[in-house]
Amino acid sequence: MMAKTKLLIAGIVKESVVDGPGIRYVIFVQGCKHHCFNCHNPATWSFDGGTLLDEATIIKEINENPLLSGVTISGGDPFFQKEALLRVIKLIKEATKKEIIVYTGFTVEALLADDDPLVAELFRYIDILIDGPYRHELRDLSLKFIGSSNQRIINLKTELGKYQKK
Repeated sequence: MMAKTKLLIAGIVKESVVDGPGIRYVIFVQGCKHHCFNCHNPATWSFDGGTLLDEATIIKEINENPLLSGVTISGGDPFFQKEALLRVIKLIKEATKKEIIVYTGFTVEALLADDDPLVAELFRYIDILIDGPYRHELRDLSLKFIGSSNQRIINLKTELGKYQKK
């Protein structure tokens, strides 16, 4: 039961400039079933590896770094741990007020299709969702913060409505 409330992570990068605008605190979650061809982080695929996230430590580290623009959660795929992800991003948002970006191999449409209340709640705390699986045949090095042209950078605060069922 512990894995449902504690986020299983592969690692942390305390300062990154490639995982979103500005300087980001990046949490890489453990576990992914997408298995994208030529994934840049295949070590995060297994659901057996990783360590449990220490929320108090990361919140302290985020708050102590005045250079940070925000927090990015990547993977693996964070949406395979929705309950733990919600707990963590709520804590981060409330304690730091930082912008939160989440990468996922799911499309926003697929996440919304199930009418999952957890997804709706997650979307309240996520500022920017970078969606879609990495597609090696669509790789484009000129794109910022995404690896392939099918992926989208979606501002959930202003654009979510156009993806929701009417």
